[in-house]
Formats: sequence, structure tokens, C-alpha cells
Amino acid sequence: MRGTAELELMMKGYGLTTAEILYHMPDHPHVLQTFVWQDYDLAPKFPVLFGFIDFWKAKLDGPLHSVRYTHKKLISASEWRKVDGEIVLH
Repeated sequence: MRGTAELELMMKGYGLTTAEILYHMPDHPHVLQTFVWQDYDLAPKFPVLFGFIDFWKAKLDGPLHSVRYTHKKLISASEWRKVDGEIVLH
């Protein structure tokens, strides 16, 4: 069922957003740790990503150093095409 929900999100314009989050370790503030986050989100406002960052700031101890993100729309108009035939082997 999760695959169906993901396909519906992609059809609504959502794309895969990946964020690399660098944060300071709570016990060792001079040490940076990396966390990779990935979810479906809408560009250019990124409500899911900013919601996660707000959650991080409110609930987690490690203060953020930086966030780098990338976004890829997985389904676009150029990826759909009509197929007229089918070749069956064996």
C-alpha cells in the first residue's frame, strides 16, 4: 500500500527531497555529525523539510550547523509515452 501512496504523491507534483544535515554533538559541541533525511516534498516551498527542521530545533538536543538539500521530481510529462505494441519473447 505504501507504493500506491507514493505514486499518488508523485502524480500530485511531489518529488524526492534529500537533505544532508550537519549538527553539533550535544556532549561535544566542537564535533559535527551528519544526518541524511529523505522524504517526498513540494518544491519550492518544501513544507515537509521545513517541518522536520522545526521539529529538530524544538525536540532534539544537537544544534544545527547547516542543511544542504536537493530535490528531484520523479515523474514529469517527458517521462510518459504511449506504447502501441508489445513484443513477447519465449
